[in-house]
Amino acid sequence: MAGAGGVRARWLGRTARWRDAHPAAARGLSVAVTVLAAALVVAALVLPNTVVGLRPAKFVRLPAEAVIGAAVMLALPRRPRVVLAAVSGVALAAMTVLNLLDMGFNQYLGRSFNLVLDWSLLGDAQSYLEDSLGRTATLAATAGLIVVVLLLFVLLALSMVRLSDLLARHTGTATRGTLVAGVVWITCSSLGLQISGVPIASDRTAAALKIQAHRVSDTLRDEAEFRKVARVDAFGDTPGAQLVPDLRGKDMIFTFIESYGRSAIEDPIIAPGVDKTLDERTAALAKAGFHARSGWLTSATYGGSSWLGHSTTMSGLWVSNQQRYRTVMASDHLSLTKAFEKTGAFDTVGVMPGVQKAWPEQSFYGLNKVYNAFELGYKGPKFSWSTMPDQYALQQYQDRVHSKKPADGKSRMSLLILTSSHQPWAPIPKMVGWDQLGDGSVFKGIQAAGNKPADIIADTTRSRQEYGKSVQYSVTALTQWLERYGDKDTVLVFLGDHQPIARVSGNHASRDVPVAIVAKDPKVLDKIDGWGWTDGLRPAHDAPVWKMSAFRDRFLTAYGSTPHPKRG
Repeated sequence: MAGAGGVRARWLGRTARWRDAHPAAARGLSVAVTVLAAALVVAALVLPNTVVGLRPAKFVRLPAEAVIGAAVMLALPRRPRVVLAAVSGVALAAMTVLNLLDMGFNQYLGRSFNLVLDWSLLGDAQSYLEDSLGRTATLAATAGLIVVVLLLFVLLALSMVRLSDLLARHTGTATRGTLVAGVVWITCSSLGLQISGVPIASDRTAAALKIQAHRVSDTLRDEAEFRKVARVDAFGDTPGAQLVPDLRGKDMIFTFIESYGRSAIEDPIIAPGVDKTLDERTAALAKAGFHARSGWLTSATYGGSSWLGHSTTMSGLWVSNQQRYRTVMASDHLSLTKAFEKTGAFDTVGVMPGVQKAWPEQSFYGLNKVYNAFELGYKGPKFSWSTMPDQYALQQYQDRVHSKKPADGKSRMSLLILTSSHQPWAPIPKMVGWDQLGDGSVFKGIQAAGNKPADIIADTTRSRQEYGKSVQYSVTALTQWLERYGDKDTVLVFLGDHQPIARVSGNHASRDVPVAIVAKDPKVLDKIDGWGWTDGLRPAHDAPVWKMSAFRDRFLTAYGSTPHPKRG
């Protein structure tokens, strides 16, 4: 301790001697540091929480919090003033971090950061970056981010202390300036004065704090309310014999295509290639005897968190956050896939190439067997986040599951989650001959020749183009598989789980995703005649739009299930 004290004394002595030797430079440096401290504090106070809000006019506002803070600091003795200044700086840094998290979540997931629920997603984000950019780059980025955040806390705390000391040294001037600033703020607020459409008077931080408090309160209240909702189930007590009787004997397949949203079909940059693929694949399937109907579902999630879309579709509940997801997974609410298991007439299987750890959700989905990423025999390269190309996963499904008849004369229901259209859409697999797939080694050259994730992630135009190509690949792989291996009893339901991130789909894009039912048996599509869906794989712009949570009950009803409500 004495050694540290000596070092500090020597440093202070050298600083004092430098100031004495260079008074003009010392004053200039002091003024510059004070100005930077003030600029940092004001910028933090008025920082918006969206990328589109980052305009110069947003940073030339007069924050009410600064005026009130100055008035409070002037009224306090030195010790409590310094403590309050440091604590206020730390609190402002925390609000700044929350604003930046809001910015990122709005840009990628189309919603704000939830202080209660979303911390776990930061780990998922790190895993995604590691898969996309590599472990070294991700560790470097994570370390850099931690340093920046810690530096932000330190700088804002020191800035607040420095500004409070300045106010104390010039009490008279500071008091008059605070009064003038208060009058200006009240005047600008009352008259609604603006610069470039942005109000001059700001209370951004106070409003953000209020919003965060309401969000926490709403989240905690929603947990209790949703538990009650999840206990009510229109088909919860329906006997197995009365579930999906019109699909007995069918080979049922439910498939989710990652990030397959309305933008893929309607965005002017993305749509031409995707629409062409959908039309070509509709014609190819028709030639093979298959016909399709398609419509739109509004997803409970956007840009990511695919499991929320999967569980919303299958549960018939609006599973829009992680808390609701945990509640549903722990409940006995009947999932659409579990309804097939409950009949006793179907063997139920899941193929999940994106699952790389224990998956307790298997029970909720009623799956007798699940093949994860490590059980499909893949020896080829990963394609960024995607562990294997969709075509390979589908062929493995064919070899390990679909080509084998279930025991005891049962039919089969399968749940497939395809991942090749997962961001960052680089590199993208290409179709190869189905007989050439082998153990996946054939994809090594394709992966090596593909785009690098780092070249696509930061480029909006290229991201949109490559996203469209990835959807074309996934749709082609799935429909070619159906054309090649489907038969008169095969019924395929496939849909997207959510729209791609806002940078690709647009800042004001809908949350709609396409959904299609494909079958050879005309009776299967006759059952949904009343839905008003479009013929073919490409839904019309004005085709019906349902909430994703409505699909389970509509599907069960269409295929003859009898409601027997279960009430909590």
